Amino acid sequence: MKILDFSGKIALVTGAAGAIGKAVVRQLKENGAAVVITDLRAEQTSAAAEELGVQGFAADVTNAAEVEQVVKATLALHKRIDILVNVAGIVGQGVVEELTEEEWDRMFAVNCKGTFLFTKYVVPQMKANKYGKIINYSSKSGKTGSALMSHYCAAKGAIIAFTQALAYELADYNINVNCVCPGITDNSGVWANVSAGYTQNLKMPKDEVVRKFTAKIPLKRLATVQDVASVTAFLASAGADYMTGQAINITGGREMH
Repeated sequence: MKILDFSGKIALVTGAAGAIGKAVVRQLKENGAAVVITDLRAEQTSAAAEELGVQGFAADVTNAAEVEQVVKATLALHKRIDILVNVAGIVGQGVVEELTEEEWDRMFAVNCKGTFLFTKYVVPQMKANKYGKIINYSSKSGKTGSALMSHYCAAKGAIIAFTQALAYELADYNINVNCVCPGITDNSGVWANVSAGYTQNLKMPKDEVVRKFTAKIPLKRLATVQDVASVTAFLASAGADYMTGQAINITGGREMH
């Protein structure tokens, strides 16, 4: 049996204009899935959709009406959604006493509320079809906190708990819910943001920041976007039918629990 066979499956991927989101879409599409994408800005969403050869709809993941409209538009095109991949998220840095209430709220709105809203509107038809694969995006920092990123770590930890709760709640409907916990992923928007922040906050050049973090990784390299996309695709596949409620590390061995 070919494990990564998504023939006849319909996937919806959020945050799909970014490097990781695009890699996930390619992995699903190359293995037979029909994919619909969404991201925040219309221009970026349209460009990504054209590049990937898929249908795209712009939406703010924190806006319930816009999220519901994307789900309705996807169902109008394909009649169902078999796979939901909640990639959309943001990252930030700052010492805790200097974080603003707005920064804290925004971190939870995009990372947690966005994941909740897409799940909320996709799940009813998954229940009706008695089938679904939901893959959420947490982080290594959702398991072990990172200095200067308390709001990000808290939000990503919440995603793991949300995933586990849904795994129990949806199991009777043949819906698997898992999440991925990537470590530092090279050539991604998150790493570009984080490395710039550490360069500023730790007062060291970027190449030294990279060496500092790579030294902590047993496999001695940063993750690639393809590393992350491959695990995501596996969780969406029949090969992961007996997996639910799991938070899978993609960290080169840095995170082992």
